[in-house]
Amino acid sequence: LTAAVDLLTDGGFAAVTHRAVAQRAHLPLAATTYYFASRDQLLAEAFAQLVETELGTTRAWIADHGLAALPDQVAEADRARQLGLWELYVHAGRDPVLQQIARRWTDGCIRLIADTLHLPHTDPRVRLLYTTISTLWLEHVVEQRPLDEARTLLTLALENALPPP
Repeated sequence: LTAAVDLLTDGGFAAVTHRAVAQRAHLPLAATTYYFASRDQLLAEAFAQLVETELGTTRAWIADHGLAALPDQVAEADRARQLGLWELYVHAGRDPVLQQIARRWTDGCIRLIADTLHLPHTDPRVRLLYTTISTLWLEHVVEQRPLDEARTLLTLALENALPPP
């Protein structure tokens, strides 16, 4: 799975094949086909691992630095890894198995924001803040936009999402 995630981040969705994963992991091809019956299964499990890893990384970052510093985490994150995550996220729109994993990403991010702000995860401000963060993150990763504007927009979104004192 680590080899599949590495290939995904290096070359995107198309780079992940049984043969390439076996080569990257220094295993015989039969090993990957034994553990993963199809390329779809291999991609799904790699996506699930990537989601869990990124949620853990984001959770730790927010615990150490707070939500307002999230643009800095995006700036420091491995761009290729982020592209791989977003590529699979978009591809999930065509694959019901990946769609469930994509929902784990979204739901995990929403819970993380809600917990950080001490709001219920059903509060619409949490979903709005998640959407703002995701859009800014995606713009930065895909379009390589500077993060200065993202910091300003995130600050504004946080000010409007925080419950009154």
